Amino acid sequence: MASAAILITGGGGGIGAAVVRRAAEAGWLALVAGRDRARLDAVVSEVRSRGGAASAIEIDVSDPASIRKACDEAQRASADLGSISALVNCAGIAISAPLFSGDADLFERHLAVNFHGARRLVEALAPRMREKKYGRIVHVASSAGLRGYAYTAAYCASKHALVGYTRAAALELAGSGVSIAAVCPHYVDSPLTDGAVERMVAKTKKSASDVRAFLAKQNPGGRLISSAEVADAVWSLIESEENGTILELDGARVVRLEGPVLGKA
Repeated sequence: MASAAILITGGGGGIGAAVVRRAAEAGWLALVAGRDRARLDAVVSEVRSRGGAASAIEIDVSDPASIRKACDEAQRASADLGSISALVNCAGIAISAPLFSGDADLFERHLAVNFHGARRLVEALAPRMREKKYGRIVHVASSAGLRGYAYTAAYCASKHALVGYTRAAALELAGSGVSIAAVCPHYVDSPLTDGAVERMVAKTKKSASDVRAFLAKQNPGGRLISSAEVADAVWSLIESEENGTILELDGARVVRLEGPVLGKA
């Protein structure tokens, strides 16, 4: 039987699926949440074929009603384990556009998914964690939550909001047994980056391999980071008692940026 339950959004692929695999390997029940049921079921089947425990939960993190329904389903699925012990927010979007693109909803869409979705999930699950005096919350943010990049103002704004929320929430959760942290990778070899490559190919007419090489060179380590590396960083926070920690992954090293709250949750 699994030792505890963890809800992972964006679990149908990329970083989210890597975190699912890491959780299952550690003996947790992985609640694999996302919009694409077929992709979710594929990840769940893979985990179960290896002897792990996993269940699929459909969720649209931009929709408050969908979040409520998914959290209720997740709580029922984890009832035998005493509810959900950890949350990892991997769901996200990244759409590049000029600063004055004329897309009136661009910022709203990014904030709805990348910030408000994660925030609402914390608000739904953290109170029960506080009652149990144990919980781990990790947001997969981005280096775009620590600095700016051209043509990604909406994405940067949403990730800065997520990192700022993490640091502020850590202050209020200090001493409760619930910790909150964030992982901020630079360019990752993931479906999100694949989408960026497609858009850049269409715009520049360069080959996909040339664009990927260009993005890799933007990372201080000179290479794209793997989803498994991000998952390992996430899991190091799940297993720790650190609260308010921000980890930056740049392809060369993992930099531990301490937030406003140091030490144990």
